[in-house]
Amino acid sequence: MTGGDYSELVGVEVLDVGPEGARARIEVGPQHLQPFGTVHGGVYASLAETICSVATYTAVHEDGMVAMAQSNATTFVRPVTEGTVTAVATPRQRGRTTWVWDCDLTDDDDRICALARLTIAVRPGR
Repeated sequence: MTGGDYSELVGVEVLDVGPEGARARIEVGPQHLQPFGTVHGGVYASLAETICSVATYTAVHEDGMVAMAQSNATTFVRPVTEGTVTAVATPRQRGRTTWVWDCDLTDDDDRICALARLTIAVRPGR
């Protein structure tokens, strides 16, 4: 699982993924910018949600389970206008039905641009 069609549409590149942590990035292009020339907040939230969902799914799918975002709280700290946004996700709680992740989103200079906390629901697959 790489994140699906939406993730491909916005250009998410999964770098590494596992139950102990995961990383992904987006190369910023004009499609990621809001009218004032900075990365749209939804890009940060989407990147964080993608990597946390993919990492959870990777850990639970062999048990017939799927993973989907239940909550996404993203705080925007620093504007980005070009370059790469990288997401580094760290699990805080790995439960039977819910995983909680913290995700740092950084620019090319490794400065925090956004912080996200995600709750990922784990449910039986269909």
